[in-house]
Amino acid sequence: MSTIKALIFDFDGTILDTETAWYEAFREIALEHDIELTLDMYGQCIGTSLHVFDPYDYLIMDKQVPMDRETLSKHVHARHTKMMAQEGIRPGILDYLAGAQELGLRIGLASSSKRAWIDNYLAQLGIAHYFETIRTAEDVELVKPHPALYELALQDLGVQPHEAVAIEDSPNGARAAAAAGMHYIVVPNPVTTFLTFDGEPHRLESLAELSLQDMLNRVLTAPDTRANSTKND
Repeated sequence: MSTIKALIFDFDGTILDTETAWYEAFREIALEHDIELTLDMYGQCIGTSLHVFDPYDYLIMDKQVPMDRETLSKHVHARHTKMMAQEGIRPGILDYLAGAQELGLRIGLASSSKRAWIDNYLAQLGIAHYFETIRTAEDVELVKPHPALYELALQDLGVQPHEAVAIEDSPNGARAAAAAGMHYIVVPNPVTTFLTFDGEPHRLESLAELSLQDMLNRVLTAPDTRANSTKND
């Protein structure tokens, strides 16, 4: 049986739920202009860049909201900041970080966001010291669902894909982990819980509902559905 040697966390929506606030900010502005921004539509850009669906272009270009991109961005960011003032680290994250450290697991972070965004929140949460490597949008040409972010983090930590578990909240993030050949679990937030995930991933409503050791045991004893598992093992 393989041994798990590392955990690699997504950030937005997984460690801190920044994603629900983004969706609510865009949705509120859309509603003020009698536009329905559905979760199915917005969900395309969660966990990745805006190349598949750009809510700014959708509202300004497609729906003719009378704002330029800079003005709309200011409104969205102001609402997001206000909502995030009430948001704390997601349940179970601190226990998993401390537990991984106690078990001697390597710990990394792989995010489609920019480094300054990540560093700012990690400092606020006081958890930056847990991560041996942090890979962000500036490090790759293609963000999630492309596997490059996870591949770099695996290289940094010196572990093989089958020796690591990714912790994700979005379908795009889960696809990236699968494409990298990793084990992964999904812990959806209030927005991503309604999105469709590929296959039948290990899924928890919160990391607080299952101890780190129990999660590792579950991952190792369940049928292996990782992409390229034969190649990597």
